[in-house]
Amino acid sequence: MESRLQIDEVEPKGYQSLFGIEKYLQQAELTSTHKELIKIRASQLNKCAFCIDMHTKEALKQGEKIQRVLLLNAWRETDLFTPEEKTLLQITEEVTLISENGLSRESYHQGLRTFGENYLAQVILAIIAINAWNRLAVSTNKPIP
Repeated sequence: MESRLQIDEVEPKGYQSLFGIEKYLQQAELTSTHKELIKIRASQLNKCAFCIDMHTKEALKQGEKIQRVLLLNAWRETDLFTPEEKTLLQITEEVTLISENGLSRESYHQGLRTFGENYLAQVILAIIAINAWNRLAVSTNKPIP
C-alpha cells in the first residue's frame, strides 16, 4: 500500500480537533456496546481497515462476543442482535451511506420510538464522528499498528 501523509503528524491541531466530539461522546448516554457497534459497522461500510482493527479489538476487550463481531456485516441475517441494536445498525448504515437515500423516514421514526430524541441525537453524532475518522484513515492509508 502506498505511503501517504499522516494528518496527525502534518496537521496535529486539525487532527486533535476531532477529539472534541470524542470527549463529548465519552460522557454521553450511549452504551459502550452501541458505540462499538456503530464504529465497527460504519468502518466496515467505509472499508477502513485501521478503524475495523481498532474497534473490533476494543469491543472484544469490553466483553463483546466474537460471534457477534464476526457476523456484524450480516446482522440482518441473524438473531444475535436485539431489535434495538438492529435499529441502531440500520441508522448507522443509512447515515454512513447518506448519499444513497439519506436517513429514511421509517428509520428515523423507528429510532425516535426506540431511543428518544436525546439518545438518537447521540447515535447520529457517534455515526458522524466515526465517519470522519474513517475518511481520515482511508484517504491517508493510515497504517495498522
